[in-house]
Amino acid sequence: MTPVELSRTVLHAVRRAVDAGQLTVSVPERAVVAPPGPGGCGDYATTIALQLARPAGRTPRYVAEVLRPYLLDADHVADVVLTGPGFLNISLHRTAPADLVRRILVLGPRYGHRAPDPAAGHAPTARLHCAPEPRALVVLDAAARLLRSQGAVVRTSCDAPPGAGWSRVLGVHVDAVGPPPEGPDVTLVRPVPAACDDPVRLGDLTSLGRSAGRWALLLPAAHDRPHLDDEQRRAHLVQHERNPLFRVRYAHARTRALVRNAADLGFTADPAALTAPAPGPASLTGHASHTRPASLTGHTSPTGHASHTIPAATNPPALLASLADHPRVLAAAAAQRAPDRLARHLVTVAEVTLPFLPTVLPRGAEKPSAAHRARLALAEAAGTVLAGGLSLLGIDAPDHL
Repeated sequence: MTPVELSRTVLHAVRRAVDAGQLTVSVPERAVVAPPGPGGCGDYATTIALQLARPAGRTPRYVAEVLRPYLLDADHVADVVLTGPGFLNISLHRTAPADLVRRILVLGPRYGHRAPDPAAGHAPTARLHCAPEPRALVVLDAAARLLRSQGAVVRTSCDAPPGAGWSRVLGVHVDAVGPPPEGPDVTLVRPVPAACDDPVRLGDLTSLGRSAGRWALLLPAAHDRPHLDDEQRRAHLVQHERNPLFRVRYAHARTRALVRNAADLGFTADPAALTAPAPGPASLTGHASHTRPASLTGHTSPTGHASHTIPAATNPPALLASLADHPRVLAAAAAQRAPDRLARHLVTVAEVTLPFLPTVLPRGAEKPSAAHRARLALAEAAGTVLAGGLSLLGIDAPDHL
């Protein structure tokens, strides 16, 4: 269920409550749903109860309690929790694995992007402004990409022209130069500057190149200062698993290699055989191991049961959950102008993808089966999410490393 569809579901719940005589209000034209704020829970939260409380002559808590059973009765809604004065926190049923993977493969790198809400009448606007400092401009550029992915019209500006040398290397530009604009849609992008204010340090930054340079500036949260001394600069360039950017790009490159290898073996991806395995003890503890179901492994014992136990990190549910969470992460990163949230999410996706990849292709004389095609589809979907996320950060995702 998309946020637009969930908004319509919330309005339908209001309409049902009005028709039943439990609320006396005019049904609004739209209901705002967004990722939960501090103290919230679930996938989305709505303030519709606070919006309707005054015209209904009731407390927000009362309105929320009236609407809750109608929301629980809606398709795709798993739970509704009331928090604060009357926030409705909505948890959705997880998309069936095959449907989720199929959707990612159809949408490609645009998975998680949103079109403007037709009910709003026009696309939302956002204006971003920053100082002519490398990190601020890179964060501004990535935030603008994220906002555009969520259907916003974005304009960017800077106090002064960016330095021609490093701005070209880092791939940043602005629409206008001058003092900050005024208005409710203006965001001043002010991350803690990188420790590279003098020309020598700027040279160190540009020596990283576009992808590593942008990653070094985007991965830390806005309130943390990226340091680019010799050791840390080398760490951003090393082709090793201890480098988070390398892990993300390597996971993507491995998924593309698997697609090529599968083609050489004469089979392609088909998510139809994907099923959601029953959760084991690790769903509660995070440390126990799972038995991978035969429907996903393709490797069975003579009795027909899965023949080996694997760590929870390699179990497809963790990977499926991270892929399902991608649209929410994009929306939150855009709303908060925080591309670091997306960068950390991509590291998580890579870390649950890499242990899964050795299970994708047939082994030895084994023939490709429906399970192999399903696992290939899941791997390809993971690579698609990684490539799309890196693109929004302005970082390339090579097919070969």
